[in-house]
Amino acid sequence: MSADRDPRVDDYIDGLVPWQGQVARTVRRLVHEADPEVEETIKRTVQPYFVLDGNICALLGAKTHLNVFIYDPIAPDPTGLVNQGHGNLTARAIQVREGDVLDEEALVALFRAVIANNRAGGWRKVQARGATNG
Repeated sequence: MSADRDPRVDDYIDGLVPWQGQVARTVRRLVHEADPEVEETIKRTVQPYFVLDGNICALLGAKTHLNVFIYDPIAPDPTGLVNQGHGNLTARAIQVREGDVLDEEALVALFRAVIANNRAGGWRKVQARGATNG
């Protein structure tokens, strides 16, 4: 795990229902696996964000699922992890429900694509150039 752990993210995850906390810990591990330079922060008062040259993803617990917001609408998702917000202009989401199994390899690949777009100036600039990471 990255040295850039934010204890406020620990507090947020610890406050989730147990199955959501387990999924959130997995997402956290995978985003750091995607790139060890990923940093954690809290935005919007309580919401955990994972950032590197821009937002990568954020977590939000809901009554029936855990949202993993992906802050890049053009990063490839060949395995169909994203199940919400396909038409959104800035972000999409993966709603994980109790009992769902995350495709960890696909999620790391998605995070790496978002990070690559961030490092290239952000998805808006990548899109304007007509290129996406695949």
